[in-house]
Amino acid sequence: MKKHTSSEAILLLEDGTVYRGKSLGRIGTSGGELCFNTGMTGYQEIFTDPSYFGQIVVNTVSHVGNYGVQHEEVESDRVQINGLVCKDFSHHFSRKTAEGSLQDYFENAGIVGICEIDTRSLVRHIRDKGAMNAIVSSEITDVEELRKRLAEVPSMSGLELSSQVSTPEIYHVVPDEVKYRVAVLDLGVKRNSLNNFMQRGCEVKVYPYNTPFEEMEKWNPDGYFISNGPGDPAATRDAVNSVKQILEKERPMFGICMGHQILAQANGIATYKMHNGHRGLNHPVKNLLTGRSEITSQNHGFVVDMDQLKNHPEVEITHINLNDNTVEGMRMRTKPAFSVQYHPESSPGPHDSTYLFDEFVALLEKSKNKV
Repeated sequence: MKKHTSSEAILLLEDGTVYRGKSLGRIGTSGGELCFNTGMTGYQEIFTDPSYFGQIVVNTVSHVGNYGVQHEEVESDRVQINGLVCKDFSHHFSRKTAEGSLQDYFENAGIVGICEIDTRSLVRHIRDKGAMNAIVSSEITDVEELRKRLAEVPSMSGLELSSQVSTPEIYHVVPDEVKYRVAVLDLGVKRNSLNNFMQRGCEVKVYPYNTPFEEMEKWNPDGYFISNGPGDPAATRDAVNSVKQILEKERPMFGICMGHQILAQANGIATYKMHNGHRGLNHPVKNLLTGRSEITSQNHGFVVDMDQLKNHPEVEITHINLNDNTVEGMRMRTKPAFSVQYHPESSPGPHDSTYLFDEFVALLEKSKNKV
């Protein structure tokens, strides 16, 4: 592990707030939407989650990098975040199975970040003011120059980003014993979602974000999975059109996060940008169908409109967030389709919600028995 020397770094927020600290990762400048994650572990999974594409992540846990990195803990083939903000960044790691330091990992991926700032102050600020764009630099010390560059960073509202993270070509994932076929519309899918299907005997065929329904249907899948992903769901029109056709054909369908929002859009239910979003491993959700609660992993900045969902004749709410009563899950009343806003595939945990994959497999089995 090579020795790293930190330089001065600046974090400038859209509202003019400035934080000064030390550099981490590559020396450079990067902008994006600033958001905080409350997870105590799983930082490599966060950094490689496609849903974070275009964002600067604030880790609220005090120490980041202390257990290094290893290839089993990635959720995609590259680091997806635009930058990192944390309090204590460790250039050394203690885990024997680690393959390298987070510093080297970030340098190789070209990720810019800042550490040694008061992240408690920062999180309180954006918690009150709301998610906003920011820029971090370890090469530019002129705040006015950073302000000009920050003005060029696009707003997340209205931004279509699935095209930036989706697979460019179709690929297969096949278990040892195939029981079902699942077509995945990749809006930014996480590897552990595919692992969960594999564990349940599902052969998976992953399609690019804009694949027409007719193309996926040629494979004759038993059901469809609409994945998580970044950006504004209202701007992801190709996926909305595909989901409308899946519903018309009454094929079994399961959506997660962006896929959940796309199902809402396909039913004429609006989504909107949240004040801060939900990001972390500790969000309590209540299943209204069973009365049971679960601790969930979440990462989203948009949410389904509760009032429109409640008044919709064909869709019903199934899960709510116990912190703010926002929509966390829904299902079609007369069609085999359901979705959740959170992440039941969470690799570092919690694993309270993996039953949702079993419920989808039960839909696949029921559909096969009808044929």
